[in-house]
Amino acid sequence: MATAAAARPMSAEEKKVIFASSLGTVFEWYDFYLYGSLAAIIAKQFFSGLDAGSAFIFALLAFAAGFIVRPFGAIFFGRLGDMIGRKYTFLVTILIMGLSTFIVGILPNYATIGVAAPVILIVLRLLQGLALGGEYGGAATYVAEHAPHGKRGAYTSWIQTTATLGLMLSLMVILGTRTAIGEAAFADWGWRVPFIVSILLLAVSVYIRLSMNESPAFAKMKAEGKTSKAPLSESFGQWKNLKIVILALVGLTAGQAVVWYSGQFYALFFMTQALKVDGAAANIYVAISLIIGTPFFILFGTLSDKIGRKPIIMAGCLLAVLTYFPTFTALTNAANPALAEAQAKNKVVVTADAAECSFQFNPTGTVKFTSSCDIAKQVLAGASVSYENAAGAAGTPATIKIGETVIPSYTAKGLPADEAKKKDGEFKKAVADALKAAGYPTKADPARVNTVMVVLILSYLVLLVTMVYGPIAAMLVEMFPTRIRSTSMSLPYHLGNGWFGGLLPTTAFAIVAQTGNMYNGLWYPIIIAGMTFVIGTLFVKETKDVDIYAND
Repeated sequence: MATAAAARPMSAEEKKVIFASSLGTVFEWYDFYLYGSLAAIIAKQFFSGLDAGSAFIFALLAFAAGFIVRPFGAIFFGRLGDMIGRKYTFLVTILIMGLSTFIVGILPNYATIGVAAPVILIVLRLLQGLALGGEYGGAATYVAEHAPHGKRGAYTSWIQTTATLGLMLSLMVILGTRTAIGEAAFADWGWRVPFIVSILLLAVSVYIRLSMNESPAFAKMKAEGKTSKAPLSESFGQWKNLKIVILALVGLTAGQAVVWYSGQFYALFFMTQALKVDGAAANIYVAISLIIGTPFFILFGTLSDKIGRKPIIMAGCLLAVLTYFPTFTALTNAANPALAEAQAKNKVVVTADAAECSFQFNPTGTVKFTSSCDIAKQVLAGASVSYENAAGAAGTPATIKIGETVIPSYTAKGLPADEAKKKDGEFKKAVADALKAAGYPTKADPARVNTVMVVLILSYLVLLVTMVYGPIAAMLVEMFPTRIRSTSMSLPYHLGNGWFGGLLPTTAFAIVAQTGNMYNGLWYPIIIAGMTFVIGTLFVKETKDVDIYAND
């Protein structure tokens, strides 16, 4: 019977289920990423009462707030999904997401209503994060419970493409609007258009979802009177289920999340910040790699029905651990060969008394460094130059050695403002001149970028994303019984992706800022993916043959 179900073609109802669930989830990701893509403009519109640096950081913190609350949305809406049904729960989540996005598009800015503008904006971001926390688990559960045995990986893998497609759709709408009305008009009022037009996507998604039926597994369970009356206590208050939730987090979703964010976000950040590739070109390279890689979500989801979910996810984590350093080194050689040549030929070394070196993470740009060590490192970080650290004699000023040129730093503490400004200008000029003489480029030369190799490398990183992400929905669904499935699977997914993954750029940036080496930020995803590989391999059980209609 299972073989026959797996062999038959997809029915019209199943196609509708996948299309409706995927369309709604694409729409939710579109809404979620619009904000991130427009963070710089939103900072000027809603946080203009602050200085430019702090305004941008507060805008990013509002973006991060959406990630941080996702697990709470998973708990709240997951509970609803297990109590009242999958269909109505993700109707609610899509309405919350869609209306929040539309309101951002019409929300008066700081200049119009003052501090109320950023407060309302943050509340809307929190609502979006809560809705997304409920949406994914509901959609994945709904599709999996409609899928015939032996095809759950293939069916749910369509849901896995939606985050990538939503990101691409948001970038396309922004680019189209920018091109149509011009940069000045877009910065003034045109940025609102992508938010406002989302109401059309909302209307289509809600219309389609209203016509859908409840999932067979939930309907059967409800008819038998076996729905959970307390899914939260069953999911997290009983050790037999809580231990599976914990294993799902550390043995699956944490590693999946860092590989996902490394392949689709950190690679872009690395190219624009560390390798100084033009932002528009970098976006195009990433977009091409996403187009190439997206079909592999379906491929690995389908393959997981045959050979299992676990081997594919673990292989993706292991490949990330083993290949991230050489892959990102190859990306440097392909995207900015002049930088790679300069780093090989003329290393940069900061020699300083460790006692006068502070923690270099300064996201708002408001901390004033005054020691010679901090000033030296800040200048190099501002120029996105990798350097090595060497111990200097106690009490001696720091120096920067670029090739054979040694440049002494200075201490700004106690200096009059005019003198400090003069010394700062002289020091920065000396460092810039030495870097130029040593062959360090101020930006990547487009004529020397190996476009084909860059796209191939980025496509490989996306391929790893598809390996860990394609089968994950089916596996999470299969780990938990129907009565508490939506609650139990949503939390580890959103803890992994919202916290482990969402914090990757910030954590990696802090590591790079502290150590000086532009590759050291990779240690964060490598360690987390390594942890997931070990724990997942040893303790997580294969699930592809599980009967998801069982309630025990």
